[in-house]
Amino acid sequence: MGLALTACGADNKSNNSDANTGSNVSESGNADTGAGGEQNSGNSAGGTNEDGAGANEGSANGSSDSGAANDEGAAAEEGSTQAIADAILAKFEQPSQMKLEGDMVKDMYHLDPALLEDYTIMTPLMNIKTNELAVLKVKDAKDLEAVQEGVKQRAADVQKVFETYLQDQYENAKNYKLVVKGSYVLFVISENADDMAAEFEALVK
Repeated sequence: MGLALTACGADNKSNNSDANTGSNVSESGNADTGAGGEQNSGNSAGGTNEDGAGANEGSANGSSDSGAANDEGAAAEEGSTQAIADAILAKFEQPSQMKLEGDMVKDMYHLDPALLEDYTIMTPLMNIKTNELAVLKVKDAKDLEAVQEGVKQRAADVQKVFETYLQDQYENAKNYKLVVKGSYVLFVISENADDMAAEFEALVK
């Protein structure tokens, strides 16, 4: 009996030792997993934030560059015919217009563009309106008269087109304004022709 009791005691100690060892391993495993999870989660979150910040920074830079490019593209040199035309059109909205350049100037305005130092001519985009704006800067004062004659011929052409076409536009074309100030010539067909001419006078120094 003594031998049996001794053997049982030894077995119980062995089992308890095994149970404790298993518990320790389990706790150690959980601790490692938890730490690893937190570390991975932290790295992932950190990477996302850094990438996100980079994306936002890039987006901000892109917007800034784009805005600068637009500003440069939109800006016209002070005193240029484009700047004068832009200032007038900013105050007096007109129907859709397109820019006239090159040979079209010679054909439609009956003058050689070589006589002009600078010019901006805006004509109607569709042939149902007569609204037109031309700001011309003549190179040589001796050519001012020739340029004015070309502009007058342009006015007559527009009137002829609309005389039997759209009566209201014909009347609009008849009330055009031709203004000369220094080396600049303004030609405008518009319901606001008088006000646009006054604005031109104020802009040209």
